[in-house]
Amino acid sequence: MTQLTMAKALNEGLRRAMADDDKVLVMGEDIGRLGGVFRITDGLQAEFGAQRIVDTPLAESGIMGTAVGLAYRGYRPVVEIQFDGFVYPAFDQIVSNVAKLHYRSQGTVRMPITIRIPWAGGVGAAEHHSESPEAYFVHTSGLRVVAVSNPQDAYTVLRQAIACDDPVVFFEPKRLYHTKGEVDLDRDLADAAPMGLARIARPGKDLTLITYGAQVATAMDAATAAEDEGIDIEVIDLRSLSPIDYKTVTASVRKTGRVVVTHEAAREAGLGAEIIASVTERCFYHLETPPVRVTGWDIPYPPAKLEKHHVPDLDRILDAVDRVLDRPNSMSEVEL
Repeated sequence: MTQLTMAKALNEGLRRAMADDDKVLVMGEDIGRLGGVFRITDGLQAEFGAQRIVDTPLAESGIMGTAVGLAYRGYRPVVEIQFDGFVYPAFDQIVSNVAKLHYRSQGTVRMPITIRIPWAGGVGAAEHHSESPEAYFVHTSGLRVVAVSNPQDAYTVLRQAIACDDPVVFFEPKRLYHTKGEVDLDRDLADAAPMGLARIARPGKDLTLITYGAQVATAMDAATAAEDEGIDIEVIDLRSLSPIDYKTVTASVRKTGRVVVTHEAAREAGLGAEIIASVTERCFYHLETPPVRVTGWDIPYPPAKLEKHHVPDLDRILDAVDRVLDRPNSMSEVEL
């Protein structure tokens, strides 16, 4: 096991994928000589050459369109979208072509494209640099969508995404890029947990707390704090947002009978609403109380000085826990 930051784990995942398959190439803005804004591709152009680590113009639609053509020709393109808010110019290519060509061609065309997106807030960035657009892609049939929360998953799931014959939108929580963790660089993909499997980050019996990405760390802190009051919270790291591993989720809910879902994206039509609807359909007679969401507010992402009031924190999650457990002094966020 090696101690790596998430950024370095992603770098090693790209390096391993490119070494294993010469059809893998990476494209994006400033990813070559500079090594990317977050240095995820640092050193890769020197190792693999400018034909495989390709600096592109500032044209996301063009980058994605080129990736579609490369996939047609048998390549496995990895596209880096420099920031989450920059993905929208590429949205037409992703939903109209990348997601549909396999179905449209009755299985004769595959789109093994990995779309890496540095994602979400918490880093004091400017407008368009702290978006949480996952619901758009989860809603689009034909795409796999994943979100990692730790260095090991960053390394392993990225390799799995690149090896997958389906298009994968790969969300990287940028505020965790410098978080360190143990990574097994020698783990064979055949021995790793499948890309679509959720992870029980913390077992518990009183309540199921469902989340993904950077919010996993916040959820774990909330579970630790709740333990001081005798509340045993089970934390589920979804890992895959489409498809969702409802087998793991529903097994937990049937055990605990109570559910809180938290994510940084806005509440309205967010992923939390879909999860709660699906859990209610599957586990209605096991639920002791209505499930609760803790999300970002339904506003454009705020300026850096205000983002701490937008991103769900430990206190807001614990308030939701109190409401689901019908404890006094809790306040419904719907009333705020």
